[in-house]
Amino acid sequence: MITPEQLQAIADSLEGQPLNDAVVAFLRAQYPNIHFSYCMDDDVSGVKAKFENPRFNLYLIDGREHCLCMTNNHEVATGVLVAEVIND
Repeated sequence: MITPEQLQAIADSLEGQPLNDAVVAFLRAQYPNIHFSYCMDDDVSGVKAKFENPRFNLYLIDGREHCLCMTNNHEVATGVLVAEVIND
C-alpha cells in the first residue's frame, strides 16, 4: 500500500531534483519497500496520474502478480512510476 501522504512526500522530494535514473536510485534508497520506475509522461496512456505536477506526474503500480500494471488504488499499489513531462 502506498498512502496519499507517501505519494505527496515522494513528490515533495522530487521538487528541484533533475528527473533521471539517479533520482530513481535516490527514491529507492529513501523508500526501500516501494518499487520505482522512470519514463516520459507521453509514454503512459490509459490511466490518470495520481499526482500531477508541471514537471512530472506520478502513477501507481500494482506489482502483486508476476506482471506489473498501473492502478488507481492506493491499497494495492506497490510502486510508483515517475513520468517526466516535457512541454514542446
